[in-house]
This record gives sequence, C-alpha cells and structure tokens, in this order.
Amino acid sequence: MRHRKGGFKLGRNTSHRRALLRNLVTSIILNDRCHTTITKAKATRPIVEKMITLGKNGSVHARRQALAYLMTPESVDRLFAVVAPRYTTRPGGYSRIVRTGIRKGDSSEMAFIELLDAENELNAKAEKREAAKQKRREELQKQMEEANAGNDSAQ
Repeated sequence: MRHRKGGFKLGRNTSHRRALLRNLVTSIILNDRCHTTITKAKATRPIVEKMITLGKNGSVHARRQALAYLMTPESVDRLFAVVAPRYTTRPGGYSRIVRTGIRKGDSSEMAFIELLDAENELNAKAEKREAAKQKRREELQKQMEEANAGNDSAQ
C-alpha cells in the first residue's frame, strides 16, 4: 500500500528524477513553455511555482536558493529580472498545463506546461521565427530562379 507516499517517482532513481526536474524547470523559466508528458508536467508545476515565489521575494538568499536548483546562471537572471516581476500582483498559480494529445511512438499523453501571461513573448518569438522562415524561403526561391536562368542560357 502506498498510503501517504506523495510525489511522482517517474520510473527513475532519485538522482535521475532530480536532474530531470531541474532541467525541465530551467527550460520553462528560459523559454516560458515546455512540451513534455503530462506526468512530468504535473511533477514540475509545484517546483516552477516555488521558483517564481523565490523570484518574487528577490532577496540575496532567495537568489542563492534558486541558483542552487536551476541549472544555468542565465535562468536565474531571467527568473529575477523578467519572470517574477510579471506576477507581483498574482498570489499563486503561475503556470498551466495544456494537453496536446498522445505521442506517436508510445502513446504517452503529452502536454505543454507554460507560464501564464507569457503570450506576448511567445507570440513575438513565433513571429520572429516565421519571418526568418519566410526570408529563407525567398532566398531559396531566388537561388532556384538563378540556377534555372543559368541552365536555360547554357542550352
């Protein structure tokens, strides 16, 4: 019986589970969203919320605690400079889990875990990505036209 045995084991030993969760939390803070399985997202959510609460505190001790958990100093800087100030008036509930269907390989249920109120940044990233893709497409089209013009004149 597993009475009063809380937490997600995720089919891993302790060190692997801790590393996995640290990596997921770091990715969420750096990118505002992460695509993972539902179980991992549910295990990650409380840790992300605690990190944002540390960021809202803003003390040196809170920064050191975040630095001890997060994987990169850039993620700590972003947590305290960008992410935590977004939630100064919100008392909790900084993330959401959005189910995205099943994974083709093993039929695991997948989900996005994302920070609330990050839509502006996510939309800006998507627009920038789309503009770069369009530019590459136009360059490729131009190269193909030049190659076709060169082939036509050679024949």
